[in-house]
Amino acid sequence: MKICIALVILLNTNSLAQRADLVSKANEFLSALSVPLKAKAQYKLSDDERLNWHFVPKSRNGVSFRDFNSVQRDAALSLLKTSLSAQGYQKATAIMALENVLREVENRGADDNYRDPLNYYLTIFGTPSEDEPWGWRFEGHHIALNFSSLNNRIESSTPSFFGSNPGIVLQGNERGKQVLKAETELGFSLVNSLTPAQLKSALISETALAEIISFNSRKAVALDPIGLMHNDMSDKQKENLIKLLEVYVNNYELGFSHKLMEKIKKAGIEKLSFAWAGSLKPGTGYYYRIQGPMLLIELDNTQNNANHVHSVVRDLTNDFGEDILREHYEKEHPKK
Repeated sequence: MKICIALVILLNTNSLAQRADLVSKANEFLSALSVPLKAKAQYKLSDDERLNWHFVPKSRNGVSFRDFNSVQRDAALSLLKTSLSAQGYQKATAIMALENVLREVENRGADDNYRDPLNYYLTIFGTPSEDEPWGWRFEGHHIALNFSSLNNRIESSTPSFFGSNPGIVLQGNERGKQVLKAETELGFSLVNSLTPAQLKSALISETALAEIISFNSRKAVALDPIGLMHNDMSDKQKENLIKLLEVYVNNYELGFSHKLMEKIKKAGIEKLSFAWAGSLKPGTGYYYRIQGPMLLIELDNTQNNANHVHSVVRDLTNDFGEDILREHYEKEHPKK
C-alpha cells in the first residue's frame, strides 16, 4: 500500500479546537495492535531502550509501518499528528516520502527495502496514562522524535531530529522540493546580515563541521565557542534570530510549542547565541547552531555536495523528560 496515500488522508491543519487527547490516541494505537505486535511495541518507561535513539537507516526496536494493516497505520499516524503541529507533521511525512526519491536516485529495485517510507518505527514507553508519566518514540531514517508525557500533556519533545536527503530534490517528479527550506533560508539570511565585526564573533570555522556535534548522544552539553550573542545583534537581527528559533519550536503541537518557548524566554532570550561554520552561500558546506542555557539547536549540510541536511533540537535540562520525571517521582513517589 502506498505510504503517500496514508499521508494525504491524514494531513490537515491542527488547531486548539481540534487538539486530540494524547493518551486516547496512544491507547487507540496499542489497542489496534495484535498481541505479538503490542509486545514488540511497548517497553517499560525505565527500560534503557528509551535512550537508544538514532537517525540513520538501521534496524530498530518497536513496530514499523511494514508491520501494520490500514487500521494500525492510521492509528500510528494519528498519534504522530497529535504530537506535532501541522508544520511538524508535514515535515515528518515529507521526509518519509523522500525515501522513494532516494530509491530512484540510488537506482534501487522495487523489492529493495533499504530505502522505504515504511521503515519508520513507533515505540511506547510505559502505559499511556493521564496521571502517570509515559513516553513514545517515532523514528526512522532522518526522523527521531522522543516525547515524554504527564497529565495528558507533552512535557518533553527532545531529542528531536529532522533531516533531508536530498536537501533539494534535483530530478524527477519531486524536483525542487526542499523539506527544510525555512531552516536553511532563515539561517543564511541571518548570517549574511551580520557586519564584519559581528561575523568575526559568529564564524567559528571557515570550514563547515562534518556533522552535528551532539550527534545521537544520550546527553547533550553546551558547545564552545558560542558565537555571536543575542545582545550584540541589531533589533532586526534579533527579530530574525527569533524567527529562526520559532521554525524549530513550532514543529510541536501548539500547547507544547508555547510551553517550550516560554521556557526558553525564562532562561533568557538575551543569553541565546548564534554560531556559523563554513560557506556563507548555499551550494557549499555550512553549519550553524543556536544555543542558550537550556537549549541547543544544530543544523549541518555538508554531505552529498552540501545537499544533505541534518538538524536537531536538544533540551539541555530535559531530554527524554528527565527533569519532569525526576520531579514527578520525588513528589508522588518519595523514598521511605
